[in-house]
Amino acid sequence: MNTRRIEEEMARVKCWTAALAIGLLLMTLVGECYGQLRFGYYNNKCRKVDVEAFVFFIVKKHFIQEKHTVAALIRLQFHDCFIRGCDASILLEGQGSEKTAPPNQSVDGYDIVEEAKVALDRQCPGVVSCADIIVLAARAATFLGGASWYSVETGRKDGRISRANDALQSLPGPSMPIPQAVQVFAQHGLNTEDFVYLLGCHTVGTAHCATFQDRLYNFRNSGRSDPSMSRLLRVSLQKTCPRNFISSKETFLDQTKRSEFRMDNGFFKRILKGEGVLEVDQQLAFHPLTRNIVIRAASNENIFKNKIGPAMRKLGLVGVITRGEVRLGTCKKVR
Repeated sequence: MNTRRIEEEMARVKCWTAALAIGLLLMTLVGECYGQLRFGYYNNKCRKVDVEAFVFFIVKKHFIQEKHTVAALIRLQFHDCFIRGCDASILLEGQGSEKTAPPNQSVDGYDIVEEAKVALDRQCPGVVSCADIIVLAARAATFLGGASWYSVETGRKDGRISRANDALQSLPGPSMPIPQAVQVFAQHGLNTEDFVYLLGCHTVGTAHCATFQDRLYNFRNSGRSDPSMSRLLRVSLQKTCPRNFISSKETFLDQTKRSEFRMDNGFFKRILKGEGVLEVDQQLAFHPLTRNIVIRAASNENIFKNKIGPAMRKLGLVGVITRGEVRLGTCKKVR
């Protein structure tokens, strides 16, 4: 990643934020808000610390060490926001919490959010919410992965309730039919394009054998493999996930070589060739509700890079709490 590009982008963001602040003042100090949520919420609230830049550079440090940081933080935001809204409830520890639900067993990035929270609370205790840190960290990861920068509102408060059953009921599965998945996203205020671009984040993701093994050997209890999967991909995945063997191995959801950690349109190109690892990913390319969006994204590498930011921003507005508390000192527990 080009360090100069990142620093220049952050400088532009700071200038943009300053200009926005003036604009908001001229527009009756309201601007584009969602309740108490607004752009630049933390300006001058944490001593001299630029909260958004601080979170960015913590994520950048981890990204330099581990490229999987991109997928981890994007997935963390999704799994938080789809369960009780974007309230950082996924971070809470304890028996029967969201963290313990099977769909969340492979979620990662908790340590990055916790590092940012602990460090920020040394400067301004109880000011920056864990819910905002998740959204800011996911924004940083999306950009570091190669997508366009996007602005996000802040001012979220943290939730106190975290239940594994909520995760089991709320998170869409890897085999969910496209119409049903589109409807689930619509219930959260996300349209069909948002749905396609958010699933496009699988361009940097991975999946364990258990989430797609049925497609290799016993698709829908047919005793055969999924006919929509290309033969080359099937043979490759069968080596990773042998028949009648419970494997903990995982594979990249975007099979494009040397593109596994980049927010590009390789995923869309692959699923058009029948090379989607998850059933829901593959069906994106075939179903009439989503096929044309996939074709457009596959034909122009800039579409996904520019569209994913607005989709992530909308995801970050799901079920936001703007009146309540901010966890103190840690994101792992409430006071």
